[in-house]
Amino acid sequence: MAHRIDTHHHITPPKYLEREMDRIIAAAPHYKQTTLGWTPQKAVDVMDASGIETAITSISAPGIWFGDDKKARGVARDCNEFAARMMQDHKGCFGTFAVLPIPDVDGSLAEIAYAFDELKVDGIGIVTVLGTMYPGDTALMPVWEELNRRKAVVYFHPTVQDCCTGLIPGIVAPMMEFPFDTTRAITSLAAGGVFAHCPDIRFIFSHGGGALTALAPRIASHLDRQAHLKPLMPDGAMGVFRKLYYDIVGVAHPMPFGALRQLTEMSHLLYGSDYPFWAPQVTIDGIMRLGLTAKEIAAIERDNALALVPTLKAKMA
Repeated sequence: MAHRIDTHHHITPPKYLEREMDRIIAAAPHYKQTTLGWTPQKAVDVMDASGIETAITSISAPGIWFGDDKKARGVARDCNEFAARMMQDHKGCFGTFAVLPIPDVDGSLAEIAYAFDELKVDGIGIVTVLGTMYPGDTALMPVWEELNRRKAVVYFHPTVQDCCTGLIPGIVAPMMEFPFDTTRAITSLAAGGVFAHCPDIRFIFSHGGGALTALAPRIASHLDRQAHLKPLMPDGAMGVFRKLYYDIVGVAHPMPFGALRQLTEMSHLLYGSDYPFWAPQVTIDGIMRLGLTAKEIAAIERDNALALVPTLKAKMA
């Protein structure tokens, strides 16, 4: 019986693919094999075969903004309306994390209003770096303040800066850079005061927070010594990291999962598939090898997501 809730599930809307094909494939050539053949029905079929009741869709790397605000606004609207139609056409199967034309602040504020008020989305999905701007940049604070006002769920997916592609011949950049860019984004949000100033946003980070579990003590030691940050983080940076949510795609293995469990509580861990780039069964099988109790597995695969994203309950009814 389908019961899992997939919080890391990607879509490739046709208009997005049409507009940005070259950039998508340039970001990771292996994406071509998985994005070109994607359809909503294929996603539903895979979900049925994997026991996934509902998937919250999002746009993967490289995102939608490539320096042209007007074009990014159009792509965001196309993607979000496509995702909303998927929710209507396959009732109960999909939720969505809407994409924003960020770092275009005015465009993002307009899209937040449309996405939540008209399309009834479940949250917002953002990539970790926007050109060369990380999400803790002060210019983006109006976006965070509005999302905080709405008590939004914000999901982050990593991408790769142009400077970090092709560093190791034969190794695709996402394998190495995704974990580190996730860690940079978390550090940026902490150092920029976003976590402190926007306590009502619930943040989800992909792949177990990337390299954060290895670097958290080092990063926290540095942040905790910054006088201007001390009032913003009364429990220290480690306290901030502990409150974040993490999907376990790529870390459903005893070694990284053990580190993640030391960083945060079981209630902050979520199932994700990373479909269509990974088969859902990869993470499912990994979970079964972690030595967890049935209650802990149920929490990761379903219960934590329902508590975090309450709008899903009505869609699944």
